[in-house]
Formats: sequence, structure tokens, C-alpha cells
Amino acid sequence: MTERQLEILQHSLGVDQHGQGKMYRNHFCAGADDEPVCRELVALGYMRQHATTDWLPYFNCSVTDAGKQAVRDQSPPPPKLTRSQKRYRDWLEVADLMSFRDYMRYEQEKKREECWR
Repeated sequence: MTERQLEILQHSLGVDQHGQGKMYRNHFCAGADDEPVCRELVALGYMRQHATTDWLPYFNCSVTDAGKQAVRDQSPPPPKLTRSQKRYRDWLEVADLMSFRDYMRYEQEKKREECWR
């Protein structure tokens, strides 16, 4: 699989360059430059083509189960994160609920409770 093919599959699914994140979408509207690449992906069985419409007159396609598996298999591994980077990313999951300071206090309290069990 070429680098561009992998990029299109990852973008279609809404994941990052390491195949990480939720697959929150599954579509791609190819412009003139990407249409040949998408046709190759359809031929490989990694994407399926959808009908064009007046509203979307482009080459429309979505990723198949085989394409999702290819993204998992072909994406490079993510870089190793430090403990601080992991902690910050964990906080981002709940950032709309509490400040980073409150999150750190919460985590410390959780560790204290685990020690007493």
C-alpha cells in the first residue's frame, strides 16, 4: 500500500497518521487528484464506490472492513509517550468536566484509596 493510499483511508475514517482515535466517520469525496488513488483502493477491495449525485458530483467512496483492517495493519506505531504526556492526554478526555489541577487532585485521591484497599 502506498503512503497516499494509507493517508486517504485514515482520513476517511477520521483517525490519525498512526491509525489511532475513534473511527467516527467513513466517507471520502475524492477531488481530481485523489480519484485515481481511490479507484486503486476500490480495486484492492479497501474502499467501495457510491453513486454520484447532483449535490455530490465527485467520486464518493467509503472504507470496507478490509480497508479498516489494512489501516490497523499498515499504520506505523505511535511514538512512546512520557508519563506526563499520558497524564495530559488522559485529562483531555475529561477536560470539559474539570480543570487540570482538579484532575491531578482527583488522581492523587484515587491512588490513596487504592493503597488502603
